[in-house]
Amino acid sequence: MPEPVVEVVGVYAADGGVLGELAYVVGHLLGRTECGLCDVTHGAVRRKPEWDDMAARLPVPVRLTHRNETTEGERTASAASGLPAVLGVRSDGSHTVLLGPTALGSLGGSVELFEAALLGALAAERTP
Repeated sequence: MPEPVVEVVGVYAADGGVLGELAYVVGHLLGRTECGLCDVTHGAVRRKPEWDDMAARLPVPVRLTHRNETTEGERTASAASGLPAVLGVRSDGSHTVLLGPTALGSLGGSVELFEAALLGALAAERTP
């Protein structure tokens, strides 16, 4: 049985920093850029309060990062699915993809649907 997931890492399909954020916003407004994880975590201007409430209920800590801020392990794991991605970090330091871009895109920006999908993926990880 694989090691348990001890942390969840959400990797945005966007770069961090002022220029990265600006590029994403402009691209999104022009319909050239999309990120299903961004839609779940953020509203028009800032992070959704319901995201923070949901993250506090999860059985493991959640960390969000941009594609240009990822670790080597996070880059390797998310390359398998593409971005955005939600990764599980196992107790041995290995990574697994919990939710890929298709799953995240199907949530329509809903924090409630994200929570259900993530809890389902975490439960599947615990099932032998």
